[in-house]
Amino acid sequence: MRFQFAPMFSLAVAAAILALAPSAGMAATKTAKECNAEYAANKPAIQGSGEKKADFIAACRAGTEVIPTGVAPATTAAPTKKAAPASTATTGNVKTAKACDAEYAANKDAIKGSGETKKDFVAACRAGTEVIPPAQNTTTTVTPAKPAPTTTTAPTTTTTRTKNAPAPATTATPTGANQFATEGQAKARCPAGTVVWVNLKSKIFHFAGSRNYGNTKKGAYTCESDATASGFRAAENEKQPQ
Repeated sequence: MRFQFAPMFSLAVAAAILALAPSAGMAATKTAKECNAEYAANKPAIQGSGEKKADFIAACRAGTEVIPTGVAPATTAAPTKKAAPASTATTGNVKTAKACDAEYAANKDAIKGSGETKKDFVAACRAGTEVIPPAQNTTTTVTPAKPAPTTTTAPTTTTTRTKNAPAPATTATPTGANQFATEGQAKARCPAGTVVWVNLKSKIFHFAGSRNYGNTKKGAYTCESDATASGFRAAENEKQPQ
């Protein structure tokens, strides 16, 4: 009787253990919803440890999940900001091409005076680095006109002729120094002297009042002293007027 009871007791104990084993396993098993909630609550720490969500959920369902502590999650670090593009950083200082054109027009003389071209100025203006040179004195010095040669600006004078002197039949043709086209020009050279007409072909000069005065084919007006110095001689039948 005692020997029969022992096996029966052992069987009862084993049955109790088997009955309790499923209950313990069921108590440790979590639902997928619970594991997802647990993952969400500890997401930064889990991601910081390098464990994937799928692996954590599987361990959680099996009751073997481990919540890491003291690990700084990768996602908690502030993301490195990308450097702002150059154009964005300087947007506040950039001027439009129209504004730079207007600025160039307002300071055109000073900019051109400094030797800077419009293209370079506008480029610097768009970049906000333009420099406006100080205004320069742009007054243009007027070069005085050269006096016209004497031969081209003959003064207009009234020729006083003797009543008996014939009007010149030909135009005077000065060919040498101190020879003039008009009697007045010659008179201006020697106001106190005597003006004569030189025949350039015969080398003879005539006094006012003679028929040849101002009336030879080729001749000019000159002072008597200049005519004599140039080798001209007075006509034999003429006398110097008083």
